[in-house]
Amino acid sequence: MTVKIVTDSACDLTDDEVASYGIEIVPLSIRFGDEEFIDREQLSTTEFYDRMATSEHLPQTAAPAPGQFDQAFRRALDGGADQVVCVNLSRKVSATMESAEAGARGVDGDIRVLDSGSVTCGLGTIVLAAAQAASDGASADDITAVVADLSARTRVYAVLDTLENLKKGGRIGNAQALLGSMLSIKPLLDFSSGEVEEAGKQRTRKKALAWLRSTVTDNADNIDRLAIAHAMADDIDAFVAQVAADTGRKDIRVDVVGPVVASHGGPGLVGVGMVLKA
Repeated sequence: MTVKIVTDSACDLTDDEVASYGIEIVPLSIRFGDEEFIDREQLSTTEFYDRMATSEHLPQTAAPAPGQFDQAFRRALDGGADQVVCVNLSRKVSATMESAEAGARGVDGDIRVLDSGSVTCGLGTIVLAAAQAASDGASADDITAVVADLSARTRVYAVLDTLENLKKGGRIGNAQALLGSMLSIKPLLDFSSGEVEEAGKQRTRKKALAWLRSTVTDNADNIDRLAIAHAMADDIDAFVAQVAADTGRKDIRVDVVGPVVASHGGPGLVGVGMVLKA
């Protein structure tokens, strides 16, 4: 039984990670004013950050069309897959899940569309686990169970440098209370429920990152998998080194946040994705 893993470009996996497991990524679109680009195809992560730094327009995102998922599923089946498991970013913040479900309805085959309830390094960690299970010969039923289990145990927290992108992008979720003092704070966010929740606020970035680090170290003995993601943060090396020293872990995945999440989180974002032990 061969299972193909499909996801979307909010997973923020590297090209090497994608290639090593044969994962297919269905890209979202990124818009700067009237210009629209296909994530990872027409706009690299580096190009995105360069453009965001110079454009007068804040970037916006759009979910893939159902036809993009339809084509991805057909390619998988035509390529020899017996089953397809598609793991996507949280339904609560994007229409991507609905597009994937619509795309699956038009394809004659065994296709499972799953909501990770997560995004960026949280989604990426779940997708990698699904791909590893598929590589080990697991069935779609088995992989569906793996995804459900990991989704329930995944926690994602982030520190933003600005709320401007999140506010204008309409993804502020339940963190509305932060807006009143958005110019004088560093927002702390909890994405563990699949949508943006306020986790607190700090007056300085140093204190905000200390909070994020302590959130990890407080759970150090209960972490199964750990990933860190950042939006080209200048201080990321020091942060990763501190977390590694505090936890004693040498298996921390570090990814750059791609255009989908950085469009809303803004530059300088630092996030952690933890899968807690069962």
